[in-house]
Amino acid sequence: MNSVRMDKWLWAARFFKTRALASKACELGRVDWKKGELTWQPAKAAREVHIAEMLRVKNDSGEFQIEVLGISEVRGPASTAQGLYRETEESREARRALAEAKKAVPVYESTWESGRPTKRDRRVLTRFRGR
Repeated sequence: MNSVRMDKWLWAARFFKTRALASKACELGRVDWKKGELTWQPAKAAREVHIAEMLRVKNDSGEFQIEVLGISEVRGPASTAQGLYRETEESREARRALAEAKKAVPVYESTWESGRPTKRDRRVLTRFRGR
């Protein structure tokens, strides 16, 4: 096996939970590829992935810039999936910096438990707003 479809490879490498999500990400322009010194180009779901290509994948976990090391059509254990690619150091540092920035942002928590505010909560909000 020399190549495999982009959506299948992204699913097998565990970047997305389903092939449908992988193909939707390609459709929305969240997956780019380049070979050698070429510029980044958007990837289609049916595009063939080859070894030694560079991919840029944006998903819920962040933006990954990876080099393809192996080809697989089947989704295996996570340890096998991690052997299919190698993430660049710049990508790893950028994701780490983004995680640190997210931790630094304070989280807003509501004062009431759930549902609608009580009459007392409404009065507090009204006083706070200055009405």
